Order: sequence, then structure tokens, then C-alpha cells
Amino acid sequence: MTNLSNYEVGSTLPSLELPLDRTLIVATAIASQDFEDVHHDPGKAQDRGTPDIFMSINTTNGLIDRYITDWSGPGSRIVKISLRLGVPNFPGDTMTFTGKVIDTDGRTLTVTVLGKNARGTHVTADVTLEPAERVIA
Repeated sequence: MTNLSNYEVGSTLPSLELPLDRTLIVATAIASQDFEDVHHDPGKAQDRGTPDIFMSINTTNGLIDRYITDWSGPGSRIVKISLRLGVPNFPGDTMTFTGKVIDTDGRTLTVTVLGKNARGTHVTADVTLEPAERVIA
């Protein structure tokens, strides 16, 4: 159970480093029914101008959800997410998530999340959630 003081505006979330390998990128694309060839076929990805396969937006969204609920607890409910992609994630990258509480209304809170790799920012997201406790500072 997360301490309610963690929900105050300005609170930072612990960072999370995720090593990304080919299996994770392919399996999560297929699991989310994203069969676009650039997520599993290196040759097709190279034909489209990238050095290798790259992570799908559905995978990125799911990993943001995981990052938030790992912090806020499994009883929390994400009610809104808005994200913007930046540089791609390729096999061999490590994506590091960081987050900061930027708003609260007493029932929900909004967290800004950054996911970065060695080339820069992969994703920027604002996530609004109802924590399991539903009473926040």
C-alpha cells in the first residue's frame, strides 16, 4: 500500500529501468494484436529506414500502465492517459521511466511520466488515476 504522502503535488516516483530485448518487443506487439511488420521483421523495418525492429505504441502504453500501478498499487484505476512518442526503442535499449505528481483534486491525481533511452525521450505521458485509497492530499 502506497503512503498517501506520495500523492502530494511535486512528489516523485521511483525510477524504473527496463532492458528491452527482441523477445519483449515482438511478444508485446503480438500480444496487443499489432501485427505491423516493423515490430517483428528486421528486414522490413530496415526497408522502412530503421536499423532494426522497434517497440509498438501499444507496448509503450502498457509499460506506462505497469509503471504507474507498480507505484500506486493494484487497486488503483487509470482513468485517462495522454502520450506523445519521441525516439524509438530498439532491441538492446534500456528504457528508464521517471514520474512526478503534477496535480490532484482530492479524488484523482495526475502524474507526468517520461520514458527515456540513450538516444533521448521515447515517450512523454500524463496519466490521471484514482489511487486505491481514493483520499489524497
